[in-house]
Amino acid sequence: MIFIGDLVHCPSLGKLEILRDHVLVPGNDISRIPKGTFLLPTFCDLHLHAPQFLYQGTGLHLPLMQWLNEYAFKAEERIDNDPDLAQRVYSRLARRLVERGTGAVLLFGTIKETTNLILAQCMIDAGIRAFVGKLSMDRSSRPTYVEASAEISLAAAASFADRCASLENMVDSHAGLAKPVLTPRFVPTCSDELLTGLGRLSAERGLLVQSHMAESLDQVEWVKSERGMDDIEVFDRSNLLTPRTIQAHCTFLTPSSLCKVAERGSAIAHCPLSNAYFSAEPFRLREALDNGVKVGLGTDVAGGYDIDIMGSMRQAVAVSRMREGARLVHKVAPDAIQESKPLSVDWKEALYLATTGGARTLGLGEESGTFAVGAAFDAQCINLMNETTCQGTGPLDFLDREHEGMGNWELSDELIEKWWCLGDFRNRVSMWVQGKKVPRTRCDP
Repeated sequence: MIFIGDLVHCPSLGKLEILRDHVLVPGNDISRIPKGTFLLPTFCDLHLHAPQFLYQGTGLHLPLMQWLNEYAFKAEERIDNDPDLAQRVYSRLARRLVERGTGAVLLFGTIKETTNLILAQCMIDAGIRAFVGKLSMDRSSRPTYVEASAEISLAAAASFADRCASLENMVDSHAGLAKPVLTPRFVPTCSDELLTGLGRLSAERGLLVQSHMAESLDQVEWVKSERGMDDIEVFDRSNLLTPRTIQAHCTFLTPSSLCKVAERGSAIAHCPLSNAYFSAEPFRLREALDNGVKVGLGTDVAGGYDIDIMGSMRQAVAVSRMREGARLVHKVAPDAIQESKPLSVDWKEALYLATTGGARTLGLGEESGTFAVGAAFDAQCINLMNETTCQGTGPLDFLDREHEGMGNWELSDELIEKWWCLGDFRNRVSMWVQGKKVPRTRCDP
């Protein structure tokens, strides 16, 4: 397919480029992008608990550790024990991700190896990139949902990595969609032996690692009480704070700890909605970005009830503006590393995090998340206004333009911002991953 029309991408933090009337050549057939429509790189979701999609939007009145015991562990165990349920849940999850423009997703799965292979296959069938994590946890408050020992857990993690890679290799025409990720749930559910073993396995095989770090007050206090140190120190001494690591939340990291994350080359999945429910602190997003930490966005279903990364973008900006307001109005003393700089981020920076920032964090390539030469063609087609009727699409209204026609139409920052603020799945016409069109109903059960 050869596309002719408007392209939009964020090649660097805070920089939005509108490439008007450009020619993009990922294939052979010619397709003109209509006026009122543009191509944008697909979204990357850096933190989503796939089995928790089963009870999305439930139980958010509880503190984190209690919520895990009453909802998360039970749902994950139920899916591990019912392959048919796993197939239904994961197929529907894949469909929802495609509807929301998510072309790459970093997934927490469950303990059982075969259930996570079902998850990987559902994502492959949907045509989206999936980084799939089989949970490693040899400690649990739920005796029926835990691995028997660190040795057994490590063997299962290595086996899943092999089987997931074999599954990927079977998809010759669309290779590279599913990749295994080592996934210690978080420090409270992992022994030192297990964490050290996973760090060694990651180093030996070059595998990505994901976990939760400094997420909530009860979790932070538990780790200090049980381990005598912060969880960042536990991860660091286990060789699990490396350029292959993506840690979710990190709301309780101090300025010096953020510097350590940057020094180690690790990344953070910022989940503003679930942070609002489960953390007593907002994430220091501006400070992290200014100090060179790699950051992307995560929905954190089901700790976050919204599967749409567009929601995560908006929430990230809103939280940052509240932090800036507190700094100005209440004269909150800025961190030493931040001096007196503003703490807010804007919509263009959030769009970068949702596309380019997330793609680069996942290791998809330096040009990933953009339309640069050599980048994979991962794109979504966004329609703002119908070229024929001149009516806005979905939730968008352009009342001052409806009688002007499309003759003088030119895509602008303001029009993109309007979509960023108000748009939803109705504006998404099509999506491609690795140059292949993704059918929006392909994973219907």
